[in-house]
Amino acid sequence: MIIGVPKEIKNNESRVGMTPAGVFELTKNNHKVYVQSDAGFGSGFFNDDYIEAGALILETIEEVYAISDMIVKVKEPIESEYALIKPDQVIFTYFHFASSETLTKAMIDSKSVCIAYETVEDDDGSLPLLVPMSEVAGRMAIQQGAKYLEKPIKGRGVLLGGVPGVPPGKVLVLGAGIVGIQAAKMAAGLGAHVTIMDINMKQLRYVNDIMPNHVVTEFSSQYNIRKRIKEADLIIGGVLIKGAKAPKLITRDMLKDMHPGAVIVDVAVDQGGCIETTKPTTHEDPTFIIDDVVHYCVANMPGAVPYTSTVALTNVTLPYVLRLANQGWEQACENDKTLAKGLNIVKGEVVYKEIIEAFHWD
Repeated sequence: MIIGVPKEIKNNESRVGMTPAGVFELTKNNHKVYVQSDAGFGSGFFNDDYIEAGALILETIEEVYAISDMIVKVKEPIESEYALIKPDQVIFTYFHFASSETLTKAMIDSKSVCIAYETVEDDDGSLPLLVPMSEVAGRMAIQQGAKYLEKPIKGRGVLLGGVPGVPPGKVLVLGAGIVGIQAAKMAAGLGAHVTIMDINMKQLRYVNDIMPNHVVTEFSSQYNIRKRIKEADLIIGGVLIKGAKAPKLITRDMLKDMHPGAVIVDVAVDQGGCIETTKPTTHEDPTFIIDDVVHYCVANMPGAVPYTSTVALTNVTLPYVLRLANQGWEQACENDKTLAKGLNIVKGEVVYKEIIEAFHWD
């Protein structure tokens, strides 16, 4: 199979779909890999690294799409890429279709085979290709939240860990999944007081067992959320419903109850956000303020730490890329039910019901 790795062109996206180590494994299996020139530069991988691993370098993104049977990316194609995608071409990347009807319609029109990292699902319901980026985003959420709490960038002026004689900051984490647990772990490490909420009592029991005593768990209800946001300095939105839009747990009218200068980091922004006032931002212009509450809603948070993110992503995607390349997408998905759940759009037909539900296309 011919595999193409284009350069990511989304704003401030420095990750790349495959490391040289991944290329080496594919070429060892007699596949051809074409990498766009400087595609890995932002992640610390250079053209010579890819050439040494067996890849061929192409100058333009148009050439990469034109020659490839399968495209391996990080982020969803953006508008300038839509026309480059060919019928029957396999596109393997993060799509998050439920948050963009425009993207969904474009991929339907392309007649390509869209396999979404974020819906590849194991038998136990876990999402193996989402986990590493969720881990990165969860940890980064606290790092960014702590920074934007600083007064020079319109924050409340609170040091999350406090100091002797001054109480620590209060962090509210919505969702006790991968993002929430990693965020709670980082916040706890800084010495903050952390409350983590979820509707899954089994998950809350797990969190209660593994976290230190200054991380407390609470059942997620609108009443409890309304109570907790009044005292929170930093709120992390880490709610995920597989392949579907995130529920709005904090509404616009609730912002007035928060401290002026409090910070919201909505990691669920890729799925529409779990805060009503969320709108996607970029690393170039990451925040906005509504009712004196700072919102950080960068849709590709792990792109800020591209080396770590690219290596972590390739570690988990490579086995699936090899299966797709070695067997072809149809046979690979027939043999591997985990991979089959990643199928979202196949040659013009939406095959993932959450997308249909998100746009009320039934």
